[in-house]
Amino acid sequence: MTGLIKLVINAQNQQIIGVHIVAENAGEVIYAGILDVKFGLTVEDLTDTMAPYLTMTEGLKLVALGYNNDVSKLSCSAG
Repeated sequence: MTGLIKLVINAQNQQIIGVHIVAENAGEVIYAGILDVKFGLTVEDLTDTMAPYLTMTEGLKLVALGYNNDVSKLSCSAG
């Protein structure tokens, strides 16, 4: 994927309060981000959830993993 995914996180409770996606197929994955916000998911909820490998949705999980980890040390299949 070429693009950008940004999660906006409440630093006090790590709840996801916003999702920004700029990519060719952003419309295919933004609904997952909407549900993350609507149901008050946290970074931990997202990292603990299975995401299909090689999908745009996996990008959301990888961004969440980067919240508490050095992304340069994550493998390409970090989930």
